[in-house]
Amino acid sequence: MATPGIAASAYAQTARIGGSSGLAGALNKVAGNDAPDASFSSVLKDAIGSVAATGAKSDGQMQAAAAGKANVVDVVTAVAETEVAIDALVAVRDKVVQAYEEIMRMPI
Repeated sequence: MATPGIAASAYAQTARIGGSSGLAGALNKVAGNDAPDASFSSVLKDAIGSVAATGAKSDGQMQAAAAGKANVVDVVTAVAETEVAIDALVAVRDKVVQAYEEIMRMPI
């Protein structure tokens, strides 16, 4: 079971991993805090790439743990980071779908 300490650590590490090119950077681009020429597709591509990289790190940690070469705390932290990244991506996806549905309901 995740404790508040593990969750806080996962959030902090996800923010550090994201940096300017990951999910945090993509959200900064959406907010207009980054390059003005960034397209939505490039922002989305960066966000998905960040989640994929976090998942790959988690997989690597789990494989190392299975081989007896990794600390259990590192594995749990990597899995928590992946969970946070996926939850954030799903939230963004839900907002995009919600915005699309709202646009489709607008009268012409």
